[in-house]
Amino acid sequence: MRTGRGNGTPGGLTVAAPRIGVLVSGSGTTLQNLLDRRRAGTLAAEIAVVVSSEPGVRALDRARDAGLAVATVPWRGSGGAGPFGISVTAVLEEAGADLALLAGFLRLYRFPDRWRWRVMNIHPALLPAFGGRGMYGAQVHEAVIRSGAKVSGCTVHFADHAYDRGPIILQRTCPVRLEDSPDELARRVFALEQEAYPEAVRLYAEGRLEVADGRVRVREG
Repeated sequence: MRTGRGNGTPGGLTVAAPRIGVLVSGSGTTLQNLLDRRRAGTLAAEIAVVVSSEPGVRALDRARDAGLAVATVPWRGSGGAGPFGISVTAVLEEAGADLALLAGFLRLYRFPDRWRWRVMNIHPALLPAFGGRGMYGAQVHEAVIRSGAKVSGCTVHFADHAYDRGPIILQRTCPVRLEDSPDELARRVFALEQEAYPEAVRLYAEGRLEVADGRVRVREG
């Protein structure tokens, strides 16, 4: 049940099953996890639309196979982050989305202020370390291993207008082993991502996320 958006912070919103727009750029493994969770009844959301920044990617095939609405907003030729963001927002709003989830979305989404605290991202490392422009996929895990870090994991955060920045909602951790390859570490981290993103959506749907002074407080249920 929608009770309103309050003062622009997520603490003023309760949506029993928010309609989400999933933003993709590639193979769609995170999208597939959301589809599987939705099918199993463990994702507290409906998928309203899948938006790709690239035509012809596997993620769009996954969405179509699941009977979802899809749209492509090409980055190339868009005129830059401003016009691109306007076009993506138009698709989300036309679909009636309450929340946008970046799911391997490789382009900066410069959203309008009315979408503040309504855009989440998941990153395969413990931000603020190993994030930023160009840090995605195997490059993240290679950097973690090179650094000698003993722990890695994933981070779900509210997005702002910079890559991998914004208030952190939750993090999950796993060990980094001396014998790890980037692929082995990626598999371990992705298992955490599969749990963390649906959990963040559930907290949002329950109206339990509050942002103040750049930090997220998770209210008791």
